[in-house]
Amino acid sequence: MNTGDAVILGWGRSAVTPIGGALSSLQPHEIGAPVLLGMLQRFGIPLAAIDAVIAGNAMGAGGNPARMLALAAGCADRIPALSVDSQCCAGLDAVALANGLLAAGSADVVIAGGLEAWSRAPIRRHRPRHPGEEAAVYDSPAFAPDPARDPGMLLAAARHALAAGITRAQQDDWSLQSHARAVAARDHLQHEIIPIGAATQDTYPRALDRRHLQRMPVVAVSDDDSVDEQTRQRHAISRIAISPSADGAAFVVLATRDAARRLNLRPHFAWRAGVSVGARPETPMLAAIDAAQAALARTAYRIDDMWGVELHDAFAAQAIAFCEQLKLSPAQLNRHGGGLGRGHPIGASGAISLARLLADMRQAAPDGALGLTAIAAAGGLGAAAIVERC
Repeated sequence: MNTGDAVILGWGRSAVTPIGGALSSLQPHEIGAPVLLGMLQRFGIPLAAIDAVIAGNAMGAGGNPARMLALAAGCADRIPALSVDSQCCAGLDAVALANGLLAAGSADVVIAGGLEAWSRAPIRRHRPRHPGEEAAVYDSPAFAPDPARDPGMLLAAARHALAAGITRAQQDDWSLQSHARAVAARDHLQHEIIPIGAATQDTYPRALDRRHLQRMPVVAVSDDDSVDEQTRQRHAISRIAISPSADGAAFVVLATRDAARRLNLRPHFAWRAGVSVGARPETPMLAAIDAAQAALARTAYRIDDMWGVELHDAFAAQAIAFCEQLKLSPAQLNRHGGGLGRGHPIGASGAISLARLLADMRQAAPDGALGLTAIAAAGGLGAAAIVERC
């Protein structure tokens, strides 16, 4: 299969709801299956045409959520299913892996994306090493073997904000804009969301003003003791400047052009590039920049060639750095709000950003328009993809 032979036949996503919200009683496959089936129905794709399912998941702590998804959706027992855990990158990495299956001739039509039920995530404990020890509860695993290279995500964001001169005021202003865009786009987003019970829209975006920003608590401050406390506080991370924990799912249907013709299905987008990169684990959120640059280099496109750009911005400081490094106008990024105004269902977030991009481009972009989406993950991982409107 030649580059560009993979096409996107359909996409869809759930609403994104904060933990404890409308999706909080559901397991990952119980969120994912309605999205998968609703997407196929929306685009007229027969379930029997699917050759494989690949799903990203980060909080399930083992098992094979993709297999659970495939069986819950009614896929034939013979359909293989692969779960991917590259943390936040997992949903977008799953789509790139689907392209690899097509290129290898192992499948003709693949469903790929991500699903996350953070509300139902198992309680994590390390087993005792010696008799008499208690099991140690932990929130997240290590992402680098050297603790000095594995700061918590919040601390890493605070360190970068201080080092890059990104103030709390700048971060809060960015977050305010993300919420405002998401609130303004609620009706616009309805055409891409597949309802699951009462979860019919993203529930986190709020109409905020500067009084709200002043009341937001600080959640992280750089530990650089060579800088005075007042300066560190000026570049601190506030609650509104991070993407909240959430539940959700999103998928796309990727196929060869021959399969699309055989099934008499319309390709909406061509898959132009999908990349996964490694970067410094000390600054994990910057890996999205490396991934975007790698995708552009692989295709010889420029950022100015992109009709739309979606970044899952886990931190406002990350989005600001992304725009600065790529020489991208803030107005071009996340036109209808990003992860800051939506939420972060970890293993699904990259696929949700892709679904957002596809929905916007289908509605407004001309044929031949290009779009880019990117995401970063703990441990210094990044993923990005470029698509072209057919």
